[in-house]
Amino acid sequence: MIPTERQAAAGDSGPERSLRVGVLTGGGDAPGLNAAICGLGRRLLPLGHRLFGFRHGWQGLIEDDAWEIEPREFSDLIARGGTILGAGSANPYNQPERDVPRVLETIQRRRLDAVVAIGGDGTLGAAQRLADEHGVSIVGVPKTIDNDLCGTDFTFGFFTAVERVTRCIDDLRTTAKAHDRVMVVECMGRHAGWITAYAGVAAAAEAILVPERPVELRELFGRLQVLRDAGHKSAVLAVAEGARLYRDGVLLSTTQTDRYGQFLTGGVARMVASEVQREVGWEARAVELGHLQRAGRPLAMDRIFALRLGAHAATLLLEGRFGRMAAMQNGEIADVPLAEAVARIRKLSDHFLDRYEAFFAFPNP
Repeated sequence: MIPTERQAAAGDSGPERSLRVGVLTGGGDAPGLNAAICGLGRRLLPLGHRLFGFRHGWQGLIEDDAWEIEPREFSDLIARGGTILGAGSANPYNQPERDVPRVLETIQRRRLDAVVAIGGDGTLGAAQRLADEHGVSIVGVPKTIDNDLCGTDFTFGFFTAVERVTRCIDDLRTTAKAHDRVMVVECMGRHAGWITAYAGVAAAAEAILVPERPVELRELFGRLQVLRDAGHKSAVLAVAEGARLYRDGVLLSTTQTDRYGQFLTGGVARMVASEVQREVGWEARAVELGHLQRAGRPLAMDRIFALRLGAHAATLLLEGRFGRMAAMQNGEIADVPLAEAVARIRKLSDHFLDRYEAFFAFPNP
């Protein structure tokens, strides 16, 4: 039986046993990943438990590539961007016949009592399947700058990404005004427009294009023409990489998919800028922020949030509550079943879109 933290601290844990816990950070990097590892380790290591970091997400378990994390590594970890474990998009269920057995062998060889998976829907989806199909003791921690996981109000990394995009839009507005141009800023968000919407509203973008509502470009052209007729010399548009663009009811966005069945993204801002310049006659430029949105040191909010989630994941481990994900609900740290977190993609609600209607280019395809 796994002793609880309270029992261990009181010396009433029955037969003393050091837990062996593996941790991985899957998917893309996000500000706050190191803080989550810090929250996990600072709870476990003082109680005598051992923490093994697997490199580059699930690839580390597939290849048994790990090292034991020592207490000295937590000295300033909370403030550092990226992830000391390395990120990666490997998923054992991409080639399940080969890689799932290798993951299970690594867990057995390392004598792991549990695994903490920190990541988005792909990472946590694999975690849920390993728990359900093979009885692996797993706890999840939600991470994605896209903020599109269910079961939690927010995911860490999102706040830093929004702040970075907001500042970029603010700065780009100055050059837009200097040259009397439209600046079209492309933000991350394949299926959900959280970053684009929050940053676009915060920076007072003249229009915000998100995947949740397909965009009829004729409506956007009309809005920009009204601004120009009113004497505006410049404008800034915030566009999600997954925005679906129509002109006169004809889909312009790509319908091509990658090897995982996901829509290919990128180039939407260039398409919008080209259309605006041709149809409205207003000089336009596209800016793709790309990985700048997920780079660098996390904001204080993301540091503290991720630290708390990591610490709660440790509590779930110590209480033997596996198959769950640490989360934020109504501003408090809680936990939900992993299955709930990966059941669907969480998108912007109609309530949010309607509330900020003045900022959004709405569809009429």
